[in-house]
Amino acid sequence: MSIRLWPEQERPREKLLSLGAQALSDAELLAIFLRTGVAGKSAVDLAREQLQHFGGLRPLLESSESAFCQAPGLGRAKYAQLQAVLEMARRHLEAALVRDSVLDSPTAVRQYLSSRLRHQAREVFACLLLDNRHRVIRYEALFQGTLNAAAVYPREVVKLALQANAAAVILSHNHPSGVAEPSQADRQITERLREALALVDIRVLDHLVVGDTEVVSFAERGWL
Repeated sequence: MSIRLWPEQERPREKLLSLGAQALSDAELLAIFLRTGVAGKSAVDLAREQLQHFGGLRPLLESSESAFCQAPGLGRAKYAQLQAVLEMARRHLEAALVRDSVLDSPTAVRQYLSSRLRHQAREVFACLLLDNRHRVIRYEALFQGTLNAAAVYPREVVKLALQANAAAVILSHNHPSGVAEPSQADRQITERLREALALVDIRVLDHLVVGDTEVVSFAERGWL
């Protein structure tokens, strides 16, 4: 049955406007994004089918262009729209960090870095460069490694921080394995970076390791 024939309170768009986006299921949210179904299937039916095919909303959102475009009812136009939506979400999170001190927004920092790094297939090492009020100057991805490690050069981190006139940094990298638990090598490079940056009076406030479902903070572990 066409969604237009459903009771108004059950239609995804009307439900969202009435109750808010948080009241919708993954399938209903995706159906609004899809807008239309295909022959014999409503947009909600199609959304449920694609969620089952990809294994959930997150795998769908993080799928490659080729995998996404091969799915019925999707295609390159939808892929482009999706990438735009995801980038707007990242920029929204970044704008909040630029406006406020990161010390007042630890959850926003985790969400932002997770949005940047969680989906990466390779290990990426990045920095949040902060001013003297601990507001974000900018995010910079510095090094990419193999699936297991990234070569991190302290002199390059120091050079970047000085060029940005940063007063502090938050270090971050992802574990493509999905397990956020820091390794001994992670702890060693963090200490090397802390010592190198301290020579030029730049503080390392934290090092966040991004996994599949968890973000581990060195500061919370008492390692900084």
